[in-house]
Amino acid sequence: MEYDIHSAVMEGHTYLGIELGSTRIKSVLIGMDYAPIASGVHTWENRLVNGVWTYDLEDVWEGIQVSFARLVSELKSKYGVQLTTLGGVGVSAMMHGYLPFDHNGKPLTEFRSWRNVMTEEASARLTEAFGFNVPLRWSVAHLFQAVMNGEAHIYDIARLTTLAGYVHEQLTGQNVLGVGEASGMFPVDGLAYDAKMLAAFDKLAEPYSPGWNIADILPRVLNAGEAAGSLTPEGARRLDPTGRLSVGIPFCPPEGDAGTGMVATNSVAPRTGNISAGTSVFAMAVLEKPLSKVYPEVDIVTTPTGKPVAMIHCNNCTSDMDAWVELTRQAIELAGAKVSLASLYDAFYGKALEGDYDCGGMLAYNYVSGEPITGMKHGRPLFVRMPDSPMSFPNFARAQLYSAIATLRLGMDILEQENVTLDRLMGHGGFFKTGDTGQRLMAASLNVPVTVLGSAAEGGAWGGALLAAYHAQRVAGETLEAFLENRVFADRAATPAVPDPDEAQSFSAYMERYKKGLAIERTAVDVLD
Repeated sequence: MEYDIHSAVMEGHTYLGIELGSTRIKSVLIGMDYAPIASGVHTWENRLVNGVWTYDLEDVWEGIQVSFARLVSELKSKYGVQLTTLGGVGVSAMMHGYLPFDHNGKPLTEFRSWRNVMTEEASARLTEAFGFNVPLRWSVAHLFQAVMNGEAHIYDIARLTTLAGYVHEQLTGQNVLGVGEASGMFPVDGLAYDAKMLAAFDKLAEPYSPGWNIADILPRVLNAGEAAGSLTPEGARRLDPTGRLSVGIPFCPPEGDAGTGMVATNSVAPRTGNISAGTSVFAMAVLEKPLSKVYPEVDIVTTPTGKPVAMIHCNNCTSDMDAWVELTRQAIELAGAKVSLASLYDAFYGKALEGDYDCGGMLAYNYVSGEPITGMKHGRPLFVRMPDSPMSFPNFARAQLYSAIATLRLGMDILEQENVTLDRLMGHGGFFKTGDTGQRLMAASLNVPVTVLGSAAEGGAWGGALLAAYHAQRVAGETLEAFLENRVFADRAATPAVPDPDEAQSFSAYMERYKKGLAIERTAVDVLD
């Protein structure tokens, strides 16, 4: 589809997606063919403060403003046009976590992100009471843990939300969530919070007398395509301090990175799935029928339209490898040479394919933070080798890449046992950005073809922009699945990586050692502080 980008921008026929990921805040602008035409990125990092993984809310707004300003600058540089209006906006952010506010909108605690796993007791009690798996990182687990701990702030809670919900509310004044994001706060039934579980929570909390009912403090749930407010004057100033952006721009419901990842990979229909691999890694499989029982390793969430999804979420993926890449860069510079991080990542990913079948006996555990899938309460990154292990760079790189996806394999084994069938599996995120190595190794590790689209690098920010376009453009009766299949992805074909038998056997051999070596990781968690 050919169109004049300058005119489209001036007339408001473009759509903005903003996503607050674990390591970067990204803004993406798409045009009338749904392809990105400008973007802006701001890097940030979580901090461990008093034992809590958190991001400062002031950093949230600095990052959003910087990423948006860079998008505006790129747009003006490339097309000579100033962005003043939009056809719609979609906000996305890392799912789950804990953000309670009082009646005046004051935050009552630091933002407790998805990475925190201090909610084991609450998760267990809620799972038993609900007959439904409540993961450690879910908002309701954090809430009930705070209630049980007797934290003073619980008596002042007027509303509870996620990071995406907070940003959306600050921009529009609307305390709402898309159903996919809401399903990671509290279990949903269709397009609403599960009524029986709401009652069960209140019964559990009653002895602690918090002074509120859970239904009264949760955000309102919306389906994809529904109106979710518009940009207020205050919101416009928060997003664009220059004052050029007009007010009244419509917003779609805010979603989590899982929901926008599903949209960005066209994985919202039953028998489709996707993998998001970066700081954390999670796989989503849209189900045809419920699983046979409750699994603590499997989260049941929904698509942005409320379809049930099995989610395998691992807290750790590439962070430890990123640290090794940085260490390598420092060593090279100490030797008097200069090298870019991009070229080092090319080396890690490229040489990994040359490693020995068994990684030379090397073994890595990438646990920068706790990992619920394997029952690790805290992170203790480890690298282990046999005394006679060949210390080659390809073996080391291969072990690091295998480590990044090993825990995901443990969770996906459960879906295989449940006979969950996927017609396609789409990959996106940093793990897939460097050549085809990540795609090939992921296919081998899961024994299923994996496709990575060229737009995968835009990630959830692009997915948020697509949800904004769906809200603005959909015709009566048009489902999100039809919108994506017929309008967005019809001309975006890509070749899947088919599992290579030798690589699949290599990964299986690594997994056997990995499972045995978990005892080493468990000991490290127990004895190192």
